[in-house]
Amino acid sequence: MAGDDNLLEMLRRSYFAVDGLWFVMLEEEDGLERAMEVDERVWEIMPKIQARKARELLGIDGHSTADLVRCLALKLSAEGHTYERRSTNPQHAEIVVTKCPWRNVLESAGRTHLGPEIADRICSTEAAVWAREFSPEGGPAIEATLVESICHRADRCRFVFEQRMSD
Repeated sequence: MAGDDNLLEMLRRSYFAVDGLWFVMLEEEDGLERAMEVDERVWEIMPKIQARKARELLGIDGHSTADLVRCLALKLSAEGHTYERRSTNPQHAEIVVTKCPWRNVLESAGRTHLGPEIADRICSTEAAVWAREFSPEGGPAIEATLVESICHRADRCRFVFEQRMSD
Protein backbone atom coordinates (compact mmCIF):
# COMPACT_ATOMS: atom_id res chain seq x y z
CA MET A 1 0.00 0.00 0.00
CA ALA A 2 1.18 3.52 -0.73
CA GLY A 3 2.38 5.61 2.19
CA ASP A 4 0.36 8.51 3.57
CA ASP A 5 2.71 11.04 1.96
CA ASN A 6 2.21 9.46 -1.47
CA LEU A 7 -1.56 9.41 -1.03
CA LEU A 8 -1.58 13.04 0.07
CA GLU A 9 0.57 14.07 -2.89
CA MET A 10 -1.67 12.19 -5.32
CA LEU A 11 -4.82 13.81 -3.93
CA ARG A 12 -3.18 17.24 -3.87
CA ARG A 13 -2.09 16.93 -7.53
CA SER A 14 -5.57 15.76 -8.52
CA TYR A 15 -7.14 18.69 -6.65
CA PHE A 16 -4.97 21.21 -8.49
CA ALA A 17 -5.38 19.43 -11.83
CA VAL A 18 -9.18 19.33 -11.73
CA ASP A 19 -9.27 23.02 -10.79
CA GLY A 20 -7.07 23.90 -13.75
CA LEU A 21 -8.78 21.56 -16.21
CA TRP A 22 -12.31 22.83 -15.76
CA PHE A 23 -11.05 26.43 -15.82
CA VAL A 24 -9.14 25.99 -19.10
CA MET A 25 -12.00 24.08 -20.72
CA LEU A 26 -14.51 26.76 -19.79
CA GLU A 27 -12.07 29.46 -20.91
CA GLU A 28 -11.75 27.75 -24.32
CA GLU A 29 -15.55 27.56 -24.68
CA ASP A 30 -16.70 30.88 -23.20
CA GLY A 31 -13.62 33.07 -22.68
CA LEU A 32 -11.40 34.12 -19.80
CA GLU A 33 -13.90 36.46 -18.13
CA ARG A 34 -16.57 33.75 -17.96
CA ALA A 35 -14.06 31.26 -16.51
CA MET A 36 -13.03 33.82 -13.87
CA GLU A 37 -16.68 34.49 -12.98
CA VAL A 38 -17.40 30.80 -12.47
CA ASP A 39 -14.14 30.31 -10.54
CA GLU A 40 -15.13 33.17 -8.25
CA ARG A 41 -18.51 31.52 -7.65
CA VAL A 42 -16.81 28.21 -6.85
CA TRP A 43 -14.57 29.95 -4.31
CA GLU A 44 -17.60 31.57 -2.69
CA ILE A 45 -18.78 28.05 -1.78
CA MET A 46 -15.64 25.90 -1.35
CA PRO A 47 -14.32 27.79 1.71
CA LYS A 48 -17.62 27.18 3.51
CA ILE A 49 -17.17 23.44 3.02
CA GLN A 50 -13.50 23.60 4.01
CA ALA A 51 -14.11 25.77 7.08
CA ARG A 52 -16.86 23.52 8.40
CA LYS A 53 -14.75 20.39 7.90
CA ALA A 54 -11.71 22.05 9.52
CA ARG A 55 -13.85 23.00 12.55
CA GLU A 56 -15.03 19.41 12.82
CA LEU A 57 -11.56 17.88 12.47
CA LEU A 58 -9.98 20.31 14.94
CA GLY A 59 -12.93 20.38 17.37
CA ILE A 60 -13.25 24.17 17.17
CA ASP A 61 -16.59 25.78 18.02
CA GLY A 62 -15.40 29.36 18.58
CA HIS A 63 -15.77 32.48 16.49
CA SER A 64 -12.48 34.28 17.05
CA THR A 65 -9.80 35.36 14.63
CA ALA A 66 -7.49 32.83 16.34
CA ASP A 67 -10.00 30.03 15.66
CA LEU A 68 -10.25 31.19 12.05
CA VAL A 69 -6.51 31.14 11.36
CA ARG A 70 -6.10 27.81 13.14
CA CYS A 71 -8.69 26.22 10.82
CA LEU A 72 -7.42 28.04 7.73
CA ALA A 73 -3.93 26.77 8.55
CA LEU A 74 -5.21 23.19 8.21
CA LYS A 75 -6.43 23.96 4.69
CA LEU A 76 -3.18 25.70 3.76
CA SER A 77 -1.14 22.76 5.06
CA ALA A 78 -3.26 20.29 3.10
CA GLU A 79 -2.65 22.28 -0.09
CA GLY A 80 1.11 22.54 0.52
CA HIS A 81 1.52 26.24 1.36
CA THR A 82 4.43 27.54 3.41
CA TYR A 83 2.99 30.04 5.88
CA GLU A 84 2.96 31.35 9.41
CA ARG A 85 0.15 32.43 11.69
CA ARG A 86 0.29 35.64 13.67
CA SER A 87 -2.05 36.95 16.32
CA THR A 88 -1.50 40.26 18.08
CA ASN A 89 -4.74 40.33 20.07
CA PRO A 90 -8.09 38.50 20.19
CA GLN A 91 -9.51 40.74 17.43
CA HIS A 92 -6.56 40.57 15.01
CA ALA A 93 -4.81 37.67 13.30
CA GLU A 94 -2.80 37.20 10.14
CA ILE A 95 -1.71 34.44 7.82
CA VAL A 96 1.50 35.15 5.94
CA VAL A 97 2.13 32.84 2.97
CA THR A 98 5.66 32.67 1.57
CA LYS A 99 5.14 29.74 -0.82
CA CYS A 100 1.88 29.24 -2.69
CA PRO A 101 1.24 26.07 -4.68
CA TRP A 102 -1.43 27.87 -6.73
CA ARG A 103 1.22 30.37 -7.84
CA ASN A 104 3.51 27.45 -8.68
CA VAL A 105 0.76 26.00 -10.91
CA LEU A 106 0.45 29.34 -12.73
CA GLU A 107 4.23 29.44 -13.22
CA SER A 108 4.34 25.87 -14.55
CA ALA A 109 1.53 26.66 -16.99
CA GLY A 110 3.14 29.93 -18.14
CA ARG A 111 0.10 31.87 -16.91
CA THR A 112 1.52 34.17 -14.22
CA HIS A 113 -0.07 37.12 -16.02
CA LEU A 114 -3.38 35.92 -14.51
CA GLY A 115 -1.95 36.08 -10.98
CA PRO A 116 -2.96 39.63 -10.03
CA GLU A 117 -6.57 39.10 -11.12
CA ILE A 118 -6.72 35.74 -9.34
CA ALA A 119 -5.37 37.33 -6.15
CA ASP A 120 -7.90 40.17 -6.34
CA ARG A 121 -10.90 38.07 -7.27
CA ILE A 122 -10.30 34.55 -6.01
CA CYS A 123 -7.92 34.77 -3.05
CA SER A 124 -9.69 37.83 -1.63
CA THR A 125 -13.09 36.15 -2.04
CA GLU A 126 -11.85 32.98 -0.40
CA ALA A 127 -10.48 34.88 2.61
CA ALA A 128 -13.71 36.87 2.96
CA VAL A 129 -15.79 33.68 3.00
CA TRP A 130 -13.55 32.13 5.66
CA ALA A 131 -14.00 35.33 7.72
CA ARG A 132 -17.80 35.16 7.38
CA GLU A 133 -17.80 31.52 8.45
CA PHE A 134 -16.09 32.50 11.71
CA SER A 135 -18.02 35.71 12.38
CA PRO A 136 -20.30 35.30 15.38
CA GLU A 137 -24.02 35.40 14.69
CA GLY A 138 -25.30 38.78 15.82
CA GLY A 139 -21.81 39.89 16.85
CA PRO A 140 -19.17 41.99 15.17
CA ALA A 141 -18.12 40.46 11.86
CA ILE A 142 -14.59 39.36 11.12
CA GLU A 143 -13.27 41.18 8.06
CA ALA A 144 -10.58 39.84 5.75
CA THR A 145 -8.08 41.89 3.76
CA LEU A 146 -5.41 40.68 1.37
CA VAL A 147 -2.76 43.29 2.16
CA GLU A 148 0.07 41.93 -0.01
CA SER A 149 0.26 39.17 -2.59
CA ILE A 150 2.98 37.22 -4.33
CA CYS A 151 0.99 37.59 -7.55
CA HIS A 152 1.33 41.37 -7.20
CA ARG A 153 5.12 41.00 -6.97
CA ALA A 154 5.37 41.00 -3.18
CA ASP A 155 7.54 38.37 -1.50
CA ARG A 156 4.53 37.04 0.41
CA CYS A 157 0.77 37.01 0.64
CA ARG A 158 -0.50 38.60 3.84
CA PHE A 159 -4.09 38.07 4.89
CA VAL A 160 -5.32 40.19 7.79
CA PHE A 161 -8.40 39.16 9.77
CA GLU A 162 -9.91 41.78 12.06
CA GLN A 163 -12.96 41.83 14.25
CA ARG A 164 -13.92 45.42 14.93
CA MET A 165 -15.63 45.66 18.28
CA SER A 166 -18.50 48.13 18.65
CA ASP A 167 -17.86 51.31 20.60
